[in-house]
Amino acid sequence: MTNLIRNILRTSLFISAGVMGAAFSQTFRVNIGSNQTGCTNYMEVYEYDYVTEKPCFPGGDTSLMRFINKTREYPKVAYDRGIQGRVTCSFVVNADGTISHISVIRGVEPSLNKEAIRILSQMPEWQPGKIDGRNVPTRVIWSVPFRK
Repeated sequence: MTNLIRNILRTSLFISAGVMGAAFSQTFRVNIGSNQTGCTNYMEVYEYDYVTEKPCFPGGDTSLMRFINKTREYPKVAYDRGIQGRVTCSFVVNADGTISHISVIRGVEPSLNKEAIRILSQMPEWQPGKIDGRNVPTRVIWSVPFRK
């Protein structure tokens, strides 16, 4: 069976499941650590595009960029060496609006990656994502720019 046919069948199954009411939202598993027996535990969070009300930084995206620009401390060695780019991170906006599980998806350089995580970890609480009026944990992907 060719990849094209497989993809068509998967899409058809997904669409028919959605029409029948079985698939309303997409989730993502976040590793939350291991238990005492060494088994890995996961938390199910919703993807940003699949919640009915998107999580929101206080004041919106413009305020988030202002916060990042104000909080960012360009690492001196990276700045002196002319290293620049965007560090793309994911994080979870929990049902109570707190931020957790920050990770780098696409990094630039270790010191810039570490600085992006530091900035995002200092964000204030967000307005959480919602499905059917109920607050739900939602995964957000955001890039932190570093330019000379």
